[in-house]
Amino acid sequence: MEDQKFLEELIKMLVNNPKDVKVVRTVNEKGVLLTVDVNPEDIGSLVGKQGKNITSIRHLVRMIGLKNKSFVSVRLNQPEK
Repeated sequence: MEDQKFLEELIKMLVNNPKDVKVVRTVNEKGVLLTVDVNPEDIGSLVGKQGKNITSIRHLVRMIGLKNKSFVSVRLNQPEK
């Protein structure tokens, strides 16, 4: 749960519409999956140039997972067009 709260707070600081941020945590045999939904306007800034922002976010969350001895991955949901 620490990973979910950290990710949610981090993303809320980075986007223009923090009220629209939703993080869902699911656990399976492979580890923990954190699925992120944000306002469609915030996707670009969250991903960053060449995906550098989302890559950094995933790295930070994985480090928290390692601290808790679990594999944590982050999936950013793409908005419907």
